[in-house]
Amino acid sequence: MEDLETLRAELMSAVEAASDPAALEEVRVSALGKKGRVTALMKALGGMDPEQRKAFGQEMNRVKAAVAEAIDQRRAALEAAALDARLERERIDVTLPVRPESTGSIHPISQTWDEVVAIFAQMGFAIAEGPDIEDDFHNFTALNFPPDHPAREMHDTFFLPERADGTRHVLRTHTSPVQIRTLLGQKPPVRVLAPGRTYRSDSDMTHTPMFHQFEGLVIDQSTHMGHLKGCLQEFVEAYFEVDNVPMRFRPSFFPFTEPSAEVDIGCSRKGGELRIGAGDDWLEILGCGMVHPNVLRACGLDPAEYQGFAFGMGLERIAMLKYGIPDLRTFFESDLRWLRHYGFGALDVPTLHGGLGR
Repeated sequence: MEDLETLRAELMSAVEAASDPAALEEVRVSALGKKGRVTALMKALGGMDPEQRKAFGQEMNRVKAAVAEAIDQRRAALEAAALDARLERERIDVTLPVRPESTGSIHPISQTWDEVVAIFAQMGFAIAEGPDIEDDFHNFTALNFPPDHPAREMHDTFFLPERADGTRHVLRTHTSPVQIRTLLGQKPPVRVLAPGRTYRSDSDMTHTPMFHQFEGLVIDQSTHMGHLKGCLQEFVEAYFEVDNVPMRFRPSFFPFTEPSAEVDIGCSRKGGELRIGAGDDWLEILGCGMVHPNVLRACGLDPAEYQGFAFGMGLERIAMLKYGIPDLRTFFESDLRWLRHYGFGALDVPTLHGGLGR
């Protein structure tokens, strides 16, 4: 019994002397481990008579429980001390003044969006919006896309999982479905601008899986191709803030317009610098045409009574041309250095009379 009391005192002293969790773990193993001092004494019980075994066993259990409790208390004390030291080391002085932050800026896409809206609003266009997720009718069929058109294939379009009725919705590939929804919802005359996000499976310096378009639509009983060219001429000159920009129409094909045209504007590329409105070179900027009779029929309109034009272009593309941004992907990388360089001040609100640019 005297040896047990001596052992208990020694182990208690070792526990108190442990200065960190690692040292305390060594004490625990040396006392209570498989080869520990308390465990070794427990093995001696087998050679004692019943009365002696009972008394010695009870005392051994008390020593073991006392040592285990002391270890737990010491561990808790060491953990609390470590936490206090960390809190002291990582203290933050909340009375210090905040670090100065630079002023935020308007993203070039948002600025260009507002510029385009300001120009067409001056011409009497209303803003129309629609969902990013579309069905086959609004995104393809009503726009005169044939069943075997490449845009319906998986390599070009993001299709959603098949629905219970066997149909599949898509992430809209253009904002043209907004034109269909507008014509189905109101009778002509119609004059709307449809800006928004669009999605196509493509990615490189000039393509991203998500980008922005804006499309215009005018439907009435007398609008013709001359009105279309005049409208686009006004837009180009107002947006690039250059007078008398040369413009030409090249025959093209779009399922939803007939006749269709690609629009080029005059430019110069001398010395590696792009200048709009000068020189003898040409730059493609958008697509347009007269609304196809099949599109009018799909919207419940009689092509013999109504006609009109539509046009569309990429928002990022015209922003790149105007502000000298070389790579489309940088619009979506959220690089603060890029945003500070190309961004606009919060008060740079574009207006035709005040100027669209800085």
